[in-house]
Amino acid sequence: MAELEIGQHCDVEHCGQLDFLPFVCDGCSRVFCLTHRSQDSHGCPELTTGSSSGQPEDSTQLPCTYTGCGAKELVEVLCPFCKKHFCLRHRHQPDHRCDQLEAPKQRMAATQQLVKQIVDSKKSEPPNKVRRGAKNASTAAKVALMKLKLHALGDKTLPQSERVYFQVYLPLGGKDKSKAMFFCKKWSIGKVVDYAATIANLKNDNNKVTSKKLRVCHANTGAALPMNGSIEMWLSAAENPLHNGGNIIMEYLDNECNKIEYPSVYLS
Repeated sequence: MAELEIGQHCDVEHCGQLDFLPFVCDGCSRVFCLTHRSQDSHGCPELTTGSSSGQPEDSTQLPCTYTGCGAKELVEVLCPFCKKHFCLRHRHQPDHRCDQLEAPKQRMAATQQLVKQIVDSKKSEPPNKVRRGAKNASTAAKVALMKLKLHALGDKTLPQSERVYFQVYLPLGGKDKSKAMFFCKKWSIGKVVDYAATIANLKNDNNKVTSKKLRVCHANTGAALPMNGSIEMWLSAAENPLHNGGNIIMEYLDNECNKIEYPSVYLS
């Protein structure tokens, strides 16, 4: 009678163990015993073409090197300047605060140089020279705006197209006389008050009925601007408009008071 053989022999050389319940490798499709069933134990050739988790190499996720990000990408996104890998959100130089970012510094230096040249040119003019006309006023306004932009405080996430800059004169008797700030031109005057109070560390009890109210006042007329009006509305006002790069005053007023009597005191 012929001998009945059940099971299969392990394909590992020098093993050849007969296993009644052999294992078939998912990678190389060969048969192995219990001892050699893992890809590592039998040196599966698939280990050289795939990752240890069975995923192909092209599915490896590369972590973003921006501190605190943790996002990953399937493809390498290298910054051409610092040669580091970042996710799509942080791939641009300003977004990952690239240590090779020179362009903004160069632009800032150029702006400062331009301001200096304009200021120096004005100082060199004869003191008795009378400057008249809209052109001189326009130039002065541009110089004031450029100066404000160099050190103004505000929400850096605001697009440049929506920013409006002011020299904000603070309540009398405080530590600081004024601060340069920028706001969104679509904001209401009430929001400007709240935001400016936060930047300048001013007490703001506008939500309390009996307290004096922190108000924004016109630098020329002293009139307190309505809280519900927008900056954009005042920029295009027919009379006494606000100007980008101009002045505004903040002061505490009684509930019945709607203006400050001597706005020039704040500006002197």
